[in-house]
Amino acid sequence: MDDATNKFADGVKDTVDNVRDTFNEAGHRGAAEGEHAKRDVAGDEMTAEEKAGSVLNEGKENLQAEYDKTKRDIRNDT
Repeated sequence: MDDATNKFADGVKDTVDNVRDTFNEAGHRGAAEGEHAKRDVAGDEMTAEEKAGSVLNEGKENLQAEYDKTKRDIRNDT
């Protein structure tokens, strides 16, 4: 393939990857918000263990969202 075709193919691949990472990021952020909301609603009804697990899940989801965002940012900067 020539350079123009390769550049076009790379652009399409980057766009597809960016869309995938955007959807993954949104899903992780939504899950993190859901964990936070679950603690807000359940409040005192949750055991300390359940609250700790929920906090850890929220942190995990936020970390995964940031990872997807960082992948997209790096791809866009190169």
